[in-house]
Amino acid sequence: MTLPRSVADVVSRHVLFEVESIDRMYCDLYVPQLQRVEGLLGFIHGHLAQPIASTSVIAPMSRDFMARLAASAGAHGIPRIDFARGQRRDDVMLGHLAAFEAAGRTEGVLFIGRAQEKNTVFRTGKRRAADGRSYPWIVKTTTTSVVNRFCVHCVDEDFGAFFIKFSSYFPYGAKLLINGHHYAQRQAAAAGIGFTALDNGFAACDDVAALQAICDSLTEDKIEALARKWLAILPNGGVRAGRAPVAGPGSAGGGAGAGAGVRAAAAGLPCPGG
Repeated sequence: MTLPRSVADVVSRHVLFEVESIDRMYCDLYVPQLQRVEGLLGFIHGHLAQPIASTSVIAPMSRDFMARLAASAGAHGIPRIDFARGQRRDDVMLGHLAAFEAAGRTEGVLFIGRAQEKNTVFRTGKRRAADGRSYPWIVKTTTTSVVNRFCVHCVDEDFGAFFIKFSSYFPYGAKLLINGHHYAQRQAAAAGIGFTALDNGFAACDDVAALQAICDSLTEDKIEALARKWLAILPNGGVRAGRAPVAGPGSAGGGAGAGAGVRAAAAGLPCPGG
């Protein structure tokens, strides 16, 4: 008699080895003080030295960020792509990654993709004083607006393929997406460990214990160092706004904590920031 079996039962008969590793992880990059209206007011009055609290003074910063990003892409021959609705962005990335690796390169920017996505924003409205005079009043919208987001796909020598997605609207929050399996593949290759790579994992490995040690070595300090390294290289709105973003837990669970004094040398890397 044939008994019904679960998928887990079938798969378990074909498992060659097991390792525990971070898979894909989103980390939010943001300036904490600028997530509140009060922080924005302080930024406008104190940092920008503007007497009137209005989001109109932010528009030149947004235009400057987008102009610097476009100029950097043009200066370094980095492709810019407008993602179409329903387009598989992973397929676009894999095509560029294959060409990048075929050229023998190990670190740099693959391309910059643009898409419109929902984002919470600050807006300026009007209120009236007791005498009837109107005055500007900044509010943080409770409903999301659609803004341009720029997804900079890169390859890091230690982490492999990753991307940072920048919002074009103040306060220029970003998201860092890393893949722990890509990190493990890069580190295993550097350590001389033989393995057969999958797109998102390993099909075989000569030293499973050493591979597990590599997976365990991916700490929040290393993730934050990656973020700070590439924020120093890439044009972005947050850093030029006056304060370096910090990394926090993202939507995929887990994340890099905001540590003090993390620095990474950016000299000699492609696509220097503006």
